[in-house]
Amino acid sequence: MLIVDEPARRGNYTAALDGTDRWELVFAPGLDEALARLGGEGFDALVALIAPPRLDGIELLRRLQERFSRIPVVMVAEAATVETAAASLRLGAGDYLSAPLAAGELARSLDRLLKQERLGAEHELLRRQVERPYSFDDMIGTCPAMQKVFATIEQVAASDVDVLVVGDTGTGKELVARSIHRRSRRADRPFVPVDCGAIPENLLEGEFFGHERGAFTGAHERRIGLLEFADEGTFFLDELGELPLLLQAKLLRTLQERKIRRVGGRDEIDVDVRVVAATARDLDDMIQSERFRKDLYYRINVVRIDLPPLGSRGDDLGLLCEYFATRYSREMGKHLVGITPEAYQVLAQYSWPGNVRELQNVIRRAIALGHGTMIGLGDLPDALVQQAGQREAAAAGSAEANSAADSTQHGYFQMRERHMAAFERQYLTQLLSRHRGDVKLAAREARLPRGTLYRLMKNHGLDGASFR
Repeated sequence: MLIVDEPARRGNYTAALDGTDRWELVFAPGLDEALARLGGEGFDALVALIAPPRLDGIELLRRLQERFSRIPVVMVAEAATVETAAASLRLGAGDYLSAPLAAGELARSLDRLLKQERLGAEHELLRRQVERPYSFDDMIGTCPAMQKVFATIEQVAASDVDVLVVGDTGTGKELVARSIHRRSRRADRPFVPVDCGAIPENLLEGEFFGHERGAFTGAHERRIGLLEFADEGTFFLDELGELPLLLQAKLLRTLQERKIRRVGGRDEIDVDVRVVAATARDLDDMIQSERFRKDLYYRINVVRIDLPPLGSRGDDLGLLCEYFATRYSREMGKHLVGITPEAYQVLAQYSWPGNVRELQNVIRRAIALGHGTMIGLGDLPDALVQQAGQREAAAAGSAEANSAADSTQHGYFQMRERHMAAFERQYLTQLLSRHRGDVKLAAREARLPRGTLYRLMKNHGLDGASFR
C-alpha cells in the first residue's frame, strides 16, 4: 500500500517502483484510511510519504506498531533529517528514503525488505514447528517413521518387556532407550549404558556380571557388575551385535531367569532389570553365519523399534537444523538468527552417512567457527559442500561438469529455488487443510498478511475452496 496525500504524486512512486508489473499498487490518501484498509485487507508492505503537517511519519509508525508490527514499512521524506531518520528506524521502519526517488529505488528497497521478511518468516516457522508436538523427549521428528517410533515408545514404556532398537550409526538409538527408561516405572532408578564394542572381550564378563575377590589375578576385592548395578533400572546394551558368542549365552540365561552369578562366585543373585538393546548390524545375517545366537535374538526381540536414516526423513532435516542451531548458539553465547537458504540447500542435498549425530556436529562446528548471525556456505565443511554438489549434479544429469567445485557452484540457486518451492507448497497445503480453506485463519496462524498468503497460493495454484 502507498500512502500518498496528493493524486499527482502517484506517478512518481510508480516510476520509483520501476513499473507495476511486479506490484499490485493500492493508494491511500491518509493515515486513517490506510489503517482501516490494513485491518481489512492483507498487504505485503507499506510506503508512506513524510510530509508534515499533512502526514506525521513518527505518529504513523507508532500506530502501526500497535496493530501491524510485522508489516514492512518504507518511509519517504520530502525533507530528510538525521533525527527523523533515526526515530523512524528506531520505531521499526525497514528503510528511510529521501524524495525525489530515483527510478527503481523504491523497488530495490521493497525487494530487500520482503526478502528479509521471508527469511524471518521461514526461520519463525521452523522455530514454531520445533516447539509444537513434533518433539518427543530429546527427539524431534514429523515423518511417519519417527511418529511410529514415538507411538511405540509410548506403548511399551510402561511395561517391562525387553526392546530391540535397530538403526544405522548416529540415528539416536540411545535416545530411544533413555526415552523408554524415562517414561517407565523405573525412571527414578539407574539407567546403565554399555557399549559392547568398546570393552575388550576378556573384560566383558567381569564388567557385566562382576567378580568375587580372588576370582582371577588382580581381583583383590569383590566388585559388582553393571547388570547388578542396574537392578530395578534399565540396562542398555549398545552395539549388541559386537557381543561375543560366549557372553551371548550367559546373557540369554540372565534374560530368562533374571539371575546372575559373579565371576568366581557360587551364589546366584536376583536382578530386576529391563534390557534395551541396540544394534546397527543385520542380526538376521549374523544368525545365518552363526555369529549371533538365534535364541538370544528371539528372547531380546520382544518389541522391535526401527529408526530411519536421516536421509529418508524429509523435512525433519530442517527441524533438526533449527533445534541444534538454537541449542548450540545459546550454549556458546552467540546470537544466531538462522541458516541461509543456500547453506540449507547444501545440507538438504548431502547424504548424511553419519545421520543425526553428523548433522549435530556440523551445526555445532558451524556455530563455533562462524562469525555472522546466520550459518552460511562458508561455515560448512568443504567435503560436505563438495559431496552435496556432486549429488545435485548427478541428479540433474550434469555428467559434463568439469569439476566437483564447478558443479557445486552451478547447483546452488537451482537447489534453492527447488527447495523453496517444495517447502512453500507443502506448508501451504498443510496450513489450508488444517483450517479447511479459511484463508483468514490460515494467515493468522502463519503470521502473514492475507495478501501475501493469497499471492503464495496463487503461485502454487492453490484455491482455498478445494480444502473445504
